[in-house]
Amino acid sequence: MHGPKTGLRFSVYSMAPPTKLTLPRYSLTSRVRRFLFRRRRLLAALLMCAAAGVAVQQLIPADATTTVAVVAAQDLPAGMVLTASHLTVETVPAGAAAAHAFTDTEGLLGEQLATPLSAGSLLESTSLVGPGLLTGTEPGTVAVPIRPADASVLELLTPGQLVDVVHSTGNGYEVESTNTVIARHVAVLWVAGAANDAGAWPGAGNSTSGLVVIAATPEQSTALAGASSTGKVHLVLTSATD
Repeated sequence: MHGPKTGLRFSVYSMAPPTKLTLPRYSLTSRVRRFLFRRRRLLAALLMCAAAGVAVQQLIPADATTTVAVVAAQDLPAGMVLTASHLTVETVPAGAAAAHAFTDTEGLLGEQLATPLSAGSLLESTSLVGPGLLTGTEPGTVAVPIRPADASVLELLTPGQLVDVVHSTGNGYEVESTNTVIARHVAVLWVAGAANDAGAWPGAGNSTSGLVVIAATPEQSTALAGASSTGKVHLVLTSATD
């Protein structure tokens, strides 16, 4: 016997080849823009950190170069003859030390101050009586000592004060008096006073009492040098605007 025939049918489907997926292509500029947009918060945070770092760096002082310099150990008046107790050597920023500052006290003991110094002030060659007083003046300028007829005017003078020098002759009675300005707007370099027991220039002794040292041109110095022997010398205080 033969059993019933069962018909099996197989359907054969043709399978098409897979379709290739084509991704959109972006230009380099677009890729960069997309990258920056996606990470905009991170980039903003990094920029803020960098800005904060730069700001902090600017606030931190750079390592300053230092040097040593001689300074006044206490308040010193003009005319003081320097001793070891008057001076000390300290470390100061290199920019604060002038070219005429001293780095040690050797050779300074016995020198005389031309200007007053506050405690901690740098001692420079222009602070001392001597050639340093002419530092910065016009070439050819000389220091001329004169002795005013009225010594009380010395109490009104300080280094740097501008004065007119007036030469007076005659007494107004037997001889007619004449007044001639022989130097105008000359600067006072040094003034003798009660504190200057050692004299204006080292080794000058007490002969400098009542003297004033002024800066003058060679032409003015000729008239000033013999003024006291031919008459009286008077000083008139002036200003740079006169």
